[in-house]
Amino acid sequence: MEFGICKLAVIPLRKEGNDQSEMVSQVLFGEYFKILKIETKWIFIQLAKDDYKGWICSKQYQEITYEDYENLSINEFPKVLNSNATVQSLVNKEIIPISTGSTLPFFNNGIIKIRNEKFRFSGEVSSGKTMDIINYAHQFINSPYLWGGKTKFGIDCSGFSQVIYSLTGIDIPRDASQQVELGKKIAINNTAPTDLVFFKNEHNKINHVGIALENKQIIHASGKVRVDGLSDEGIKHIKSGQLTHRLHSIKRIY
Repeated sequence: MEFGICKLAVIPLRKEGNDQSEMVSQVLFGEYFKILKIETKWIFIQLAKDDYKGWICSKQYQEITYEDYENLSINEFPKVLNSNATVQSLVNKEIIPISTGSTLPFFNNGIIKIRNEKFRFSGEVSSGKTMDIINYAHQFINSPYLWGGKTKFGIDCSGFSQVIYSLTGIDIPRDASQQVELGKKIAINNTAPTDLVFFKNEHNKINHVGIALENKQIIHASGKVRVDGLSDEGIKHIKSGQLTHRLHSIKRIY
């Protein structure tokens, strides 16, 4: 088995190995993975942190060794907070833009390391504290909705909850249907800020997730990252009061 790591701001993770295939998620800088299958132009990978699988272009990753993968796996690394951060190679001085939620491997005094190459990091590091979940969530306000997205420049509902929780040191799965399996079930009248709130379609299948706020409100990615009302029925548009998503359940993750 081979292994790899993302050395770009973001890599599209696709359902199939071609450029026209649906993007199911994204691989952010510093995320590492197993390579399960290799084709001429595409590789099929499994991300280390959440086991998510998909295809990436074979030109868009850095190969690492099994030892590198193991060393990455046994450590916890800080996450990037701001959306205009960069890393600069100390070898060739090339600058790589990186996104909020990116991982900083072996971060020490502003320097990170990928294999034998060192980079100087310029930006802010997240606190890793759950007390900052709501603050960090609000920093994504007006980020456009993008199916499979995980950045401030395009994000989907479960990507939003996953990235926000990761900034505070909590790793959760990629999809809402996986996230709903976590934590303790909470009654609507006991909902507290930071609880994950899940919604369902007409077939009772999970199709949306958001993060509970105070004052019967929720922050979620629907068209854009936005704040709306939360009731025992579901999400109500903050201005019109129209019901937009039907409540399934509420979970407390930590």
